[in-house]
Amino acid sequence: MRNISDIIEQYLKSILTNSDGELIEIKRSELAKQFQCVPSQINYVISTRFTIERGYIVESKRGGGGYIRIIKVKAHNKADLFEHMIQLIGEKVSQANAEDLISRLYEEGAVSKREANLMFSVIDPTLFNTNNPLLRDYIRANVLKSMLQTLKYRE
Repeated sequence: MRNISDIIEQYLKSILTNSDGELIEIKRSELAKQFQCVPSQINYVISTRFTIERGYIVESKRGGGGYIRIIKVKAHNKADLFEHMIQLIGEKVSQANAEDLISRLYEEGAVSKREANLMFSVIDPTLFNTNNPLLRDYIRANVLKSMLQTLKYRE
């Protein structure tokens, strides 16, 4: 059975898919009322499932007329997408963010399922022989950026 976060995420993605401009504006309190949950649940879904790594920009305005705007970001071409991902990674990247980046590459058709699976396999934390999570983040970033550079210039 799916949990409420999954249901809210799917609902918002379906609205985005059906919107012409790849942009939606929602009121957090109205959405919370619709799903019979607390507004912080809406915040949780938006902050964890609609991140830049997953291809979304979120803007919000607090107050009585406040809103949350979710924008689906599309790259002009694969090379731009790879470059954008390299910039997002920076010097270090967490396991979760790395997985989100790879999923986005696959969802946008920049990598095949096989390439995505290979990328997932080489960022597996059990491969890094260290107990230092920060060092793993640096190694993961370097490996991921190297793969993206290769993909970017072989297209």
